[in-house]
Amino acid sequence: MTGLAVLFALLGAASNAMGTAFQRKAASRVAEGGGLRLILQLARQPPWLIGIAGVTGAALFQALALANGPLSLVQPLFILELPFALMIAIPLLHRRLPRAGWWAVAGVVAGLGLVLLSAAPSGARSDASMERWIPVLILCLGTVAVAVAVARPGRPPLFRAAVLGSASAISNALTAALLKSAVGTLDDDGFVAFLGVWQTYGFVVTGVVAVLLLENALQAGPLVASQPALTIGDATLSLLLGVTLFDETIRTGWWLLPELIGAGVVLWGVLRLTRVVPHLADMAH
Repeated sequence: MTGLAVLFALLGAASNAMGTAFQRKAASRVAEGGGLRLILQLARQPPWLIGIAGVTGAALFQALALANGPLSLVQPLFILELPFALMIAIPLLHRRLPRAGWWAVAGVVAGLGLVLLSAAPSGARSDASMERWIPVLILCLGTVAVAVAVARPGRPPLFRAAVLGSASAISNALTAALLKSAVGTLDDDGFVAFLGVWQTYGFVVTGVVAVLLLENALQAGPLVASQPALTIGDATLSLLLGVTLFDETIRTGWWLLPELIGAGVVLWGVLRLTRVVPHLADMAH
């Protein structure tokens, strides 16, 4: 089961990488704006529609992964979306990845492997009581609302991109938790029960919010500001939600040292890659 979870999570990360790449291309073509107006402008862009197809495929793979493994294992694997996006962009742009880029890719993969091997996430539950869901929903949705309020147009681009990227990461993690709960109901009790639980409609709403925030983050400022928050924030919060909601376990004690080292290597690699990707795009013009 864990092997299937890893496989589906990797396929989801690759599909999401394709979707994000095309969404980013579409976002760069529209004038500055935000909210639903931005989505309406993007909907007229063919690359954005391709991007949405990639994101939809990623959601299906994510659901399969969450049905076979713990949230604290599946979501961190989506950090590999950025290296996958780079691997997709290189042949499309007919460019070569510089040595620094390859080192960054290796850093992300090795760091993530170190984190997951050290943490050894485990857990088989997909249900949580409302006593657990209520504080999680209040904290997550409240933080997203505050982020949207403080990242209004007119603020510095770096600040807006980072804050909106963080809000999108929170929404993604919450969506994954709701999706895991809903898929668990589908697996245990069937489709009718799946349609009858609030988590099914919750993950649809938060998923749409996550996409909207992602579009605004990509359009608000440079990738170097939004991508670290998107990747690291999603993985970190997902791990916490897995432990809090579904009683998933990770190793602590002295294992925290290699986990922190691995997380630091991942962050270094992500920051390096966010500088490589725009450089490759510029070379293509």
